[in-house]
Amino acid sequence: MICLHQVNKRCRFLLDFEKEVKRVLKNLKPDDHPFRGQDVDASSLGWAMSAVSSRAFRLHGKKLSDGTHVDVPMMLPLIDMCNHSFNPNAQIVQEQDAESTNMLIKALHEHQVVAETQIKQDDNLVLNYGCLNNDFFLLDYGFVIPSNPYDCIELKYDGALLDAASMAAGVMSPNFSSPAPWQQQILSQLNLDGEAPVLKVNLGGSELVEGRLLAALRVLLASDLETVQKHDLNTLKSLAAEAPLGISNEVAALRTVIALCVIALGHFPTKIMEDEALLKQGVSGSAELAIQFRIQKKSVIIDVMRGLTSRVKLLSSKEKISAQG
Repeated sequence: MICLHQVNKRCRFLLDFEKEVKRVLKNLKPDDHPFRGQDVDASSLGWAMSAVSSRAFRLHGKKLSDGTHVDVPMMLPLIDMCNHSFNPNAQIVQEQDAESTNMLIKALHEHQVVAETQIKQDDNLVLNYGCLNNDFFLLDYGFVIPSNPYDCIELKYDGALLDAASMAAGVMSPNFSSPAPWQQQILSQLNLDGEAPVLKVNLGGSELVEGRLLAALRVLLASDLETVQKHDLNTLKSLAAEAPLGISNEVAALRTVIALCVIALGHFPTKIMEDEALLKQGVSGSAELAIQFRIQKKSVIIDVMRGLTSRVKLLSSKEKISAQG
């Protein structure tokens, strides 16, 4: 799951940062010590990072070659008093200085937000903290958004896992663990094979199924290169492109994803009903937050299964009608 990955990533950063800080502070005179001689370890740095990240906003940083921007957390005085909403009544306006790389945060007057709707007296100002999954909301801000449309789960792309999923789905293919050379080439283009592949793929969120995973399944379940070559990668990655390699191929790919969801659900120690029962019994604040997070992740998986099952039923009925015609 993404949350564990993010926690591990941040812990590794803190441990490296601790070494760097201790190296810099080692030979300082007491009067020059920024922390008045206090020991600085990964734990104290973690508390400091948590205090900062919980008040920071993700703003556009450096522009990448594909037109997107790197998110840069920034501290904005007073603005951090506004709560989050995906339907905000105000926004932070950011402008990029065309003559320099300096970012300008501009809003009506300095350090204010711009109203997007009529705001009545005593109404709360709410901002969109970003289209983030619940992992970032939990780690950075200490809350979980119910039915978060951007929430997702993260899986590792793995041939053995796909083999297990395909067997559970009744889909027979020898190509998951041992793809043909032409299939392997396409997997490399998807950055799922070759040098330094990115093997983390998402289920849920706005895409429902990450395009790279969908394209990989479609290609691995295809019988010949000629059929695949009729479509570009963007088409193969799109769930909106209905059955580009044929209905039977699409049904097999979607059933494999559904089976992946079943396997992912099986890794949770409890069911949603059990989690809800725990919440009714009353637990500590931190335990309640963890259980709510767990419920939302399971709900994401179930929503993906429902969405894909509906697609499979629709495609199967079309295939049946086509066969009768």
